[in-house]
Amino acid sequence: MSYIAVIDESSCLAHGDCAQLAPDVFVLEDVARVIGSGPPELLLEVARACPASAIALLDERTGEPVYP
Repeated sequence: MSYIAVIDESSCLAHGDCAQLAPDVFVLEDVARVIGSGPPELLLEVARACPASAIALLDERTGEPVYP
């Protein structure tokens, strides 16, 4: 299963944890922005680590929410 990461920009507090944990997937500007993809395990780890709970994961095939 592959995931698509989505940032809720209104919730993002720009802590930068996502960009530190997965720099090939996220970049920090005024808020975090998705710039790539990564393994599902990494995306789930990053989404869980977000202090603002601003990262959602969708199933790439179905578009259904996987996290949260």
